[in-house]
Amino acid sequence: MRARDVMVRAVATTTPDATVETVARLMINLRISGVPVLDRNGQLVGIVTEGDLLRRVETGTEHRRSRWSDWFSGNARLAAEYVKAHARRVEDVMTRKVVTIEELAGLDEIAELMESNGIKRVPVVHDGKIVGIVSRADLLQVLASGGTPTEAEDSDREIRGHLLAELDMQEWASPTEANIVVSDGVVHFWGTVRSEEERTALRVLAENIPGVRGVEDHMISGPRYLAPLFPAP
Repeated sequence: MRARDVMVRAVATTTPDATVETVARLMINLRISGVPVLDRNGQLVGIVTEGDLLRRVETGTEHRRSRWSDWFSGNARLAAEYVKAHARRVEDVMTRKVVTIEELAGLDEIAELMESNGIKRVPVVHDGKIVGIVSRADLLQVLASGGTPTEAEDSDREIRGHLLAELDMQEWASPTEANIVVSDGVVHFWGTVRSEEERTALRVLAENIPGVRGVEDHMISGPRYLAPLFPAP
């Protein structure tokens, strides 16, 4: 499998002039731990993560140092810590050096990048613009779905694309790409389903996709946490 087979294309993003409070609410509502930052031309210029908002004056978690320790901390470091704790705009707290991947990157490469950089998600870019995002949860769902034999990648990709296209035309359907894994012809549904009728409809729709050998339901019942999504350019 490659990034394009598991990435989410409808990515929640923000802008450099957005407020820290707005981004924090977006993360909470969508249950995500990082938000890519795009400039007015749609170019990826940074990312805001939970770690960037960990030390804040509002929560009383800003760094507290003694006068003695200040002597051994460089001026630049102390100033940077102050900005992280007090800045109101995203551009002042975001991480500017963003680790990214291309659509054809293999899952092994993605896992290596996440592990070596200690990150939880990797934006997928094309010509500097974000086209999707892959998280640790996406890799875990592939693992829990049994993975995909190399010889089945093309057919699984075709099935997934057909399935997503069909779901886009259904008013009752609202699963995200992150909740669908196709492994060796078997469709795996993850995430939350709003009703038992929707659960049945998803199974029936998948069973009617050419090439599908089976459907595995891993979904739980409950409300979805919704917030505005800003589609990747």
